[in-house]
Amino acid sequence: MEYWVIDGGSTDGSLEILQSFGDQIHFISEPDHGIYDAMNKGLSRLQGDIIGMIGADDFYPSNDVISSVVAVFSQNEVEVVYGDKQYVNPEDTNHIVRYWKSGAYQIKNWLYGWMPPHLSFYIKKSAADSNGPYLTQFTCSADYEWMLRALYKNKMRAAYLPKVLMTMRNGGTSTASWKHRLVANREDRMAWSINGLKPYWFTLTLKPLRKINQLF
Repeated sequence: MEYWVIDGGSTDGSLEILQSFGDQIHFISEPDHGIYDAMNKGLSRLQGDIIGMIGADDFYPSNDVISSVVAVFSQNEVEVVYGDKQYVNPEDTNHIVRYWKSGAYQIKNWLYGWMPPHLSFYIKKSAADSNGPYLTQFTCSADYEWMLRALYKNKMRAAYLPKVLMTMRNGGTSTASWKHRLVANREDRMAWSINGLKPYWFTLTLKPLRKINQLF
C-alpha cells in the first residue's frame, strides 16, 4: 500500500499530522491550480499497480474496501473496477441522503447519461498512464471527461463491484448549486466534443436527471 497526500499548502495543522506518520505516508504541500491539478500531481507520483483516490472530506464506509477491489481485479481481466457511492449529512454521517448505485457495466449506458462515481473508480496504473492526465481546463467535469475517455473512447474493460466504496459528505464541489450544474452541463458537452465523440441529443439532459433516483 502506498499513500500520497496532495496538499494545497495547508496552514491548519495538516502537515504536522502527516509528518507524524513518518515514511508511512508520502505527501507534498504546495499551491496548486485546483483539484484536478492536484490529482495529476498524485498520478505522476504513484508507483502501485492500482490507483484509487479519496477526497479530503470523504471516507471509506468499511475496512475491506481496498481488499474487495483488489479481489475483483485479481479475478477478472479488467483495467477498471468501480462500485457504489453514498452521500451523507455532513453533521450526521450515519444519515444517508443519497445512494449512487452504479450497476453492471454496459458501454451504451454512457449515451443515456450514465457515469460511474469518480471516487469509487479504481484503475490500473498502466491504464491510467495510457489514458493521460485530467484536463485542467475543466473546472468541475474533468473527472467525467477522464472516465469517459477511459471507458467509452479507449474502451477499457471494466467490472462492477456491487458495494459502497466511498462515502461523501453532502455539499462538496460536485453537489453544489444549480449555477454549478449549468457549468457542469456545458463542460460535460465539451468532454464529448474534445474526444471527437457524439452523444445523443438527450444524453446530457439525462445525466443530471439520473441523480433523482439516487434520492430514494
